[in-house]
Amino acid sequence: MTYFYRPADGHGLPHDPFNAIVAPRPIGWIATVDAQGRHNLAPYSFFNALNYRPPLIGFSSNGWKDTVANCEATGEFTWNLVSRAQAEQMNATSTTAAVDEFEAAGILTAPSLEVEPPRVAASPVSFECRVTQIIDLQTSAGAFAGSRFTVGEVVGVHLEESVLVDGVFDTVVADPVLRGGGPTAYFGIDQALRFDMRRPD
Repeated sequence: MTYFYRPADGHGLPHDPFNAIVAPRPIGWIATVDAQGRHNLAPYSFFNALNYRPPLIGFSSNGWKDTVANCEATGEFTWNLVSRAQAEQMNATSTTAAVDEFEAAGILTAPSLEVEPPRVAASPVSFECRVTQIIDLQTSAGAFAGSRFTVGEVVGVHLEESVLVDGVFDTVVADPVLRGGGPTAYFGIDQALRFDMRRPD
């Protein structure tokens, strides 16, 4: 037997399973500045890599939030990898209060080289990005879905040397935090769960 539902009619479950099924998801910890240079830092769980060359990443924002407004106003943002050591600080930056999340969560900034928004100093990986598109997501009927999808071209990459093992990025060493299902679930990556496959020629 299977459980079937039409999303338009509701799921009838204690928690919407959609984002639990598409999981675990990397977190888009996005730093921006507004037109007056004020800092903003917010996590987005609808985030991923989109293209190799040029490298493109994107995140979806439910509603018109400060991050999207800042991206539209300045055309720039940084993405910062959330490692397990920053999990609690990342969670603190999900506040909707009108504050400088860097300052409120006790997060040190590091300067970027190609864009104005700062980086999270303790993050083992940061991307400096220039906005290429901000897309109003639509339903199958063409109506506005209520979310904006922001795409950025990665124009600068910062890597802690510790995450490079023999010149190869080591995901386990970076220890990324991944968003799971339900209201509170997060996951990590364990070397014991690794397996390798090569693509066929």
